[in-house]
Formats: sequence, structure tokens, C-alpha cells
Amino acid sequence: MEAKEIRKKFLQFFEKRGHAVVPSSSLIPDDPSVLLTTAGMQQFKKYYTGEADATKDFGTLNTASVQKSFRTSDIDEVGDESHLTFFEMLGNFSFGGYFKKEAIEYAYDFITKEMGLEISYVTIFEGKDDIGVPKDEVSKKIWQSLAPELVVKEEGMEDVFWGPTGTSGPCGPTTEIYCKNAEGKDIEVWNLVFNEFFFSGSREELLSGNSGKKLEKLRTPGVDTGMGFERLVMIAQKKKNIFETDLFLEPFLLFLMGNNQRGGRIIADHMRAIIFLLADGVRSSNKGAGYILRRLMRRAIVQTQLLGFSQNSLLDRVPFVIKKYGVFSDYFNMPEREAIIKSEFGAEMEKFGRTLKTGIREFFNKFPEMNVQRIIPGRSLEVHIVKRISGDDAFYFHQSFGLTLDIIKDLARKGGHIVEVDDSEFEIAREKHREISRAGQEKKFGGHGLVLNTGELKAANEEEVKIVTRLHTATHLLNAALRKVLGQDVRQDGSDITAERTRFDFTFPRKLTPEELKNIEDAVHDAIQKNLTVKREEMDYKKAIQSGALHFFKEKYPRRVSIYTAYDPKTGEELSKEFCGGPHVEHTGEIGRFKIIKEESSSAGVRRIRATVE
Repeated sequence: MEAKEIRKKFLQFFEKRGHAVVPSSSLIPDDPSVLLTTAGMQQFKKYYTGEADATKDFGTLNTASVQKSFRTSDIDEVGDESHLTFFEMLGNFSFGGYFKKEAIEYAYDFITKEMGLEISYVTIFEGKDDIGVPKDEVSKKIWQSLAPELVVKEEGMEDVFWGPTGTSGPCGPTTEIYCKNAEGKDIEVWNLVFNEFFFSGSREELLSGNSGKKLEKLRTPGVDTGMGFERLVMIAQKKKNIFETDLFLEPFLLFLMGNNQRGGRIIADHMRAIIFLLADGVRSSNKGAGYILRRLMRRAIVQTQLLGFSQNSLLDRVPFVIKKYGVFSDYFNMPEREAIIKSEFGAEMEKFGRTLKTGIREFFNKFPEMNVQRIIPGRSLEVHIVKRISGDDAFYFHQSFGLTLDIIKDLARKGGHIVEVDDSEFEIAREKHREISRAGQEKKFGGHGLVLNTGELKAANEEEVKIVTRLHTATHLLNAALRKVLGQDVRQDGSDITAERTRFDFTFPRKLTPEELKNIEDAVHDAIQKNLTVKREEMDYKKAIQSGALHFFKEKYPRRVSIYTAYDPKTGEELSKEFCGGPHVEHTGEIGRFKIIKEESSSAGVRRIRATVE
């Protein structure tokens, strides 16, 4: 059974049982407490807390989805048989429609009857008295009623109690389902979470037990399940690991068939992640999600060189991945984004490639023993610690050649050795460098530095300041375009601008149509192409109001305010006029190409647009 059939089978199973099939949300989450979408339940968080009404939005209290997800915690483990950064999560969710009995019965029926697989064993929560949560006897009895011979194991809080996603949220005990792969190894396939509580803290605080925060009972308990798609496909296709499934072999056979299994797997995982991050609007940078993307790109580039492939072989894989996933409704827009994916990745290759060869050459000049494989009689490879790389040395290669710690460790492993790299010393060296840089900036710029944080705009360095300045002016043009296309009643309801994107909230009662979004984007493009002049004026608050300048109604303004106007100097026509503290470009032509990447609900009566400039 191919992966696409398994995916279809899962969604149809739950659709027949009264679940609304909901499309995957973006890898860029609405939740500011997390960097990237890590689980299927994130887009449904507000339905568990009662902030939103599932019946109103979906026509039912029960949903199912295949959510694209990303977890940074597993980056260092990628290369083994099961760890991934990007993955898909199959899930069914209920916001008061059903609870433990139905959730366990659905899972049992899907695994054993629909898929014809055998369950090795299941786990339940053993209970924890100091947080007031007893052993999950209810789940145990349900499992035993379905299959009396089934082994039910009791596990502790770290394994089978799901903590909040982000800094707070719903949580509760879980029950896990394990099946065997082709080697007979037990693999956790499905985790059923029973959200009974709300915790106003992180998972780490919950596990520590000394935060002083308490679990609160949810008014309506809910179900949140997550099944790793790649793991399910491995079990169903009777493979020893995820990289032997059609999800990986078809697009990445070129890399996976070589002698260096670990390197090929890193490329396969990272390429999928790179393609989906770029498709969702993440762009390479030195902070946040953009830094994660850059880290993946550079590591994949290095691995191709270590394996003897050309860098272009990575770009050649892009259409294969898009073809594999473009058949799914969640990814119908992938083919149209192929060009921008290749363009962005190609730009990073060119930028990094300038220093990469020099960096690798200098690394092996300094550590020549790491470039030589040591073969001894009776053993194919002697693996041992050859040398410790200090944090200062690691930071030198990072700062001088852009080599991340991942890459440094990969280079050190080239000869088959295990090498210690002192991560903590590396961080100390990096912080020391930051302090020196900050001192230099303060001296050069009169104590102001180059870091920008106005509350609305955030930039880490001079390069990012230029990007957010372009995005800031583009956001003013977007505000004007929204009022032109949707009507003058549209009002700003908040904005947040980083080097990766602008996020603009505005009052509007419904989802925008594709035609409206195109008209809005075209209106911004038109303003950019006209190369309008952007001027700043300072005036009294009352005079500014009388001039017709738009302002954010939630903001409290001083007596004297700053007004930015984008206008045509030939005709005097004003396109945009707003209260604002800056900074802005001097002419709209400096903005570049404006692209809307997502339109969604922010809250009741408020919509949100995310956009980038190129």
C-alpha cells in the first residue's frame, strides 16, 4: 500500500465517523509561544479552551487532519533510522463530542481492522498523586474490553502525560499504541491525548513540579491524537526504517543508495524540511525560523560535498518531492512554488558556497586525522574519540566560514570517528563575541546600536533593519489596498514585522476570496511600481486627525505625532497617510516584490494577512 493510499484511508475512516476533514495549517504558527508548528493540535488549541466554537466553524465537534509539523529537538538525531525534523501528523480531535471510549475504539479499529496491523502493546498513565491525577484505570479497562490478551503497560509522567504546546495550554494523560517494524522492533505509532486539564506554564515547568502553578480542570474535556505518518507507512509497508518507504525512496534514492547511510538520510530529511519551510514563506536568515532553515540548507549542502555529489543535485530533487506531495489536497499549491523554492535555495547555495570550500579545507588542515578512515584487520572501521574540538575552535569555523555546530560535527565524523565538540564552550565564545560587537556598535552609533525593537518592528542587525524597513512601508501600502478593495470600514487591528514577514490584522467579517487577495496584492504592486515618494511630517495630534491620517485606535498618542505619507509628487495624490514612528523607505520602488503568503482568521471579526518582500 503506497503512502498516498494510507493517507486517504485514514481521512476517509474518520470522515465516515462524523469528523470534518480540516486542511493542514502552515508551518508558521499563529501561536507566538512556539517558533514552528510542532503538532496537529496547534491549530485547534482555541477550541479546547473554549475561545472558539467548533460546531460553528466545522459543523461538528469532531475533526481530523494531516498536519505538516516540524520539531527542532530532533535535529541532532537525524541520520538514524527514525528521527526527522519535518514530518506529517495524522490526527483526530474532539472538543467535547466524545472522550476516551470512542477515541480508543476508533484507534483500535483503524489499526487492526482498517490497516490489518497487529498491536504489540499499549501504555497508560500510572498516575501522580502530587499533581492530583490518578492512574488511568478507565483507559486500561477500555483496552482490555477490546482485546483481553493485549498487554497494557503503565508509564510515568515524562512518557504518557502530554504537556502544554508552548508556554501554556490544554494537557492530560495519554495512551500510546506500539506496533512492530520489519525487524521486530516495537515502534510507538499513535499517541491518544485526553485533554482534561489546563496548565498556565510550559511542559518543562509541569514536569519539574516546583513551578508553583497548578493544573486546572477543563470545563469540557477533549481528545487530541497524533500518529506519525512516516512511522505508520513504515509499519504498513513492512520496512525496517522510515527511509525505506516510498515517501523517501522515490524522491531521494540517489542519496540513500550510497555507502554513507547517515549522510544520505540527513540530506533526505533536510531537503523535505527545506522545501516545506520555503513553501510556507520562511526565508533564510540569522534568527528564528529563518536560522533553522539556513542551518538545514547549509548542512545539506555540506553533506552533498562529503558524499561526492554536486550542489545542483539538491535542486534537482525539488520537483521529485513536489510531485510526491502535490497529489494531496493540502499541497495543491506546491507546483506553483517550485520556482521560488529553487530560487531561495539556490541563493543560499551561492552565498554559502563562496566560503564553504575554504572552510572545509582549513578544517581538515587543522584536524588532518579526521579526514582519514582507520581500518584495522578483523574490523571494518575503528570508531573512537580522536580529539576534542574546543568551543573556541568551533566558534572560529562558525564565525569565519558559516559552519554550524551540526556541520562541524559532520566534518569531524568524515573519517568514521566520534569527536567531542564542547557545545557549552562554543556558546561562551559566541556570547563573548556578541558583547564585543555590542560594545563596538555603541561606540560607533552613540550608544544606540543597530538592534531595532519598536514593539511593531524587530531586527537583529543592520541587514535586518533594511528588510523590516521595506516591509514596514509595504504594510502601509497593504493597509491602503485593503481599504480600496474591501471598503473604507476596514481598520487596522495590530501588526508585527520581522525580517521574515509582516503580519497585519484588520477588521473584516469573513474569509477573503482568491480574487480579493489577488486584487489587494496587485494594488500594492501598482503602488510599488509607481515609485511613490514617502515623506515624514510632524504635527499636532488634532491637526493630524483632521488631515485624514489613519491611526491605530488601540494606541495612545502624544500631543505631537509623526505622519508618513506615500504620494505621487507629480499629481500630489496621496495613496497612504498614517500615524507612524517609522522607519520607512524614501520611495516605494525600494520595497521590491510584495507577496501575500497567507490569509486567515485572527479572532472573531478580525482577519490576518502574512506577507513578504523579495
